[in-house]
Amino acid sequence: MIAVKKLPRDPGPAAWNCLLPEAPPPARVEDDITAEWIVIGAGFAGLSAARRLSQLCPGDRIVVLDAKRVAEGPAGRNSGFMIDLPHDLASDDYGGALESDIAQTTDNRRAIAFAAEMARDFGLSDEAFVQSGKINAAATAKGDHHNRDYAKHLSAMGEAHEMLDAAQMQDLTGIDYYSSGLFTPGAAMIQPAAYVRGVADGLRSNRVQIFEFSPALALHKDAFWTVKTPKGSVRAQKVILAVNGHLENFGFMGGRLMHVFTYGSMTRALTPDEVARLGGAPIWGVTPADPLGTTVRRLSGTGGDRIVVRNRFTFDPSLEVSDQKLANVTRDHDRAFRARFPMLEGVEMEHRWGGRLCLSYNNVQVVREVDDGLYAACCQNGLGTVKGTLAGLLAAEMACGVGSDALDRALSAPAPTRLPPSPLAKLGATARLRWGEARAGREL
Repeated sequence: MIAVKKLPRDPGPAAWNCLLPEAPPPARVEDDITAEWIVIGAGFAGLSAARRLSQLCPGDRIVVLDAKRVAEGPAGRNSGFMIDLPHDLASDDYGGALESDIAQTTDNRRAIAFAAEMARDFGLSDEAFVQSGKINAAATAKGDHHNRDYAKHLSAMGEAHEMLDAAQMQDLTGIDYYSSGLFTPGAAMIQPAAYVRGVADGLRSNRVQIFEFSPALALHKDAFWTVKTPKGSVRAQKVILAVNGHLENFGFMGGRLMHVFTYGSMTRALTPDEVARLGGAPIWGVTPADPLGTTVRRLSGTGGDRIVVRNRFTFDPSLEVSDQKLANVTRDHDRAFRARFPMLEGVEMEHRWGGRLCLSYNNVQVVREVDDGLYAACCQNGLGTVKGTLAGLLAAEMACGVGSDALDRALSAPAPTRLPPSPLAKLGATARLRWGEARAGREL
């Protein structure tokens, strides 16, 4: 018997979802259901697992459970970049060892291709998913140095890239904040809530049922797995846990997962006069040259013209953040916004939120069978869009006995490194994050 210790809590609204029309009333588990498969979690990993299962086992009934509404959890709270190239948040310039980075890029591109196939098959708009590439933006000499070091690494990998100068960055963004940029063509940009809601809607059928407000409270194994929810249960032979860091609350990988929150703020819709003052392209997004710097996106479409900024990380092993901490941390968003967009003085933030990340000290995922017929697709190391997609499809293939080089790599990876005792881990991680953010300087 596995009793789930507690349920996740996400601070603030899922702002991307606030831009969309209200979803239809949710289906909830209110009876005892039998299926061939249960997928717990309706984020990037869970929906990708359900999609791959529907391809491999087209006659099987698949039940997807989520504790909230689709797009209200972490999947609807991220920055919306599906990055194909190495993107190690613990490094100075995102790069790592050459051979492993080449393999990682191959795997990431498989995930993006899988996401692109879903976007096409389910009729998602370019606003929800578009393969537009991405830019690492530098605001300092050190950031520019990071970009040039990373460009050399990409050359060694045989990867296409282009350095942008300050004038090109200003033409794109409308602001003179950035001194240079590094463009790479393989990433996708998504409206996270529109993407996951679109995928969920595309999956729903007689064979794939998605139940919201139906958290898994306990799991019991006899001849089958039975997952208990507040008002019913689901019974199946096999279960995929697509719950990222919440995996620890199911009793797995205790003391091995780092639970981190990152934070975002979104402006109100800009007026036509403010849009004219800003200039630049109507849609763009940049990640920071320093991994602990500020990510910025400009939106134009559903919900109007808006700016999104994301920065700051906090280490929170409890998987909870108080409203006061959210308020304190997001003050830095106002500073970052004012520094970049002085022509938009008086533009307020309409939405502020936090989102959960799960990292391992040795930067590995948890894609494995953790009990008989119970599979994990977890620990996305801060890249939930692409790593979650990859983990979900690989877990489905593993459970169906379908092999691949990517699955072999996932299964041969070591377990996440055990962390120091909790008080020491929190002190050390918090100090490392604050030191890194201080070093980021103007990149933050």
